[in-house]
Amino acid sequence: MAVKKFKPVTPGQRNKVISSFDDITCKKPHKALLEPLKKSGGRNNTGQMTVRYIGGGHKRMYRIIDFLRDKDACTAKVLTIEYDPNRSARIALVEYEDGEKRYIIAPNGLKVGQVIASGAGVAPEVGNALPLSDIPVGTLVHNIELRPGQGAAMARSAGTFAQLAAREGNYAILRLPSGETRMVLTTCRATVGTVSNPEHNLESSGKAGRSRWQGRRPHNRGVVMNPVDHPMGGGEGRASGGHPRSRKGLPAKGYKTRNPKATSNRFIIERRKK
Repeated sequence: MAVKKFKPVTPGQRNKVISSFDDITCKKPHKALLEPLKKSGGRNNTGQMTVRYIGGGHKRMYRIIDFLRDKDACTAKVLTIEYDPNRSARIALVEYEDGEKRYIIAPNGLKVGQVIASGAGVAPEVGNALPLSDIPVGTLVHNIELRPGQGAAMARSAGTFAQLAAREGNYAILRLPSGETRMVLTTCRATVGTVSNPEHNLESSGKAGRSRWQGRRPHNRGVVMNPVDHPMGGGEGRASGGHPRSRKGLPAKGYKTRNPKATSNRFIIERRKK
């Protein structure tokens, strides 16, 4: 997997850096695992804009991803590695012994023809999903459940992973991509390995139009607005306006928004690094 740079033949190619897509083995998705994906344009059910800077973009179909990995009775063979427009990671189409096909988040290093499995007692190899109680300490994992049977909730984007640091009683201690260290029940499942497409963070659009294809509209800074529109607006000339804060007045730097009475606080051993 690598990124591709361009000669600046056109202005839009001058700073363009995109994936080479050399890991993709199939161009058309499996039709039975597709669902329509309707765009909201940032509007709610009454048509009122609730999220700014969203609109347009290319039409997409949603790929139904198996985040549960609960088919333990049989192994699965990897058929293809595919591009998914709805996420930064690659996805893999796998076929189980009984003929059922599912999409999974593709781990880094997963190859076509490889056999994967899930469930207790499975070997802790790349692509296999098993309870945290069966994974050796120090292993890198992704697609981690927060509650047993909930489905993968953590470490799902391109290149991310968590490390199983220790086990204490019924809990496993995980070091998450954010730097946070927290406890998760050992009955929760995780997939061994790191998420595919680790060089996603090196990509650069190169032009504003590419952001529009992705459904992102131009974003206005608060300091260029008027005082009636933003707390940081106004002033003479290019004067920047005061303490960084949101349009609704909430401070943007250093202000803690997490509920101090959140029930999950007792599972967090060390907060994420600022």
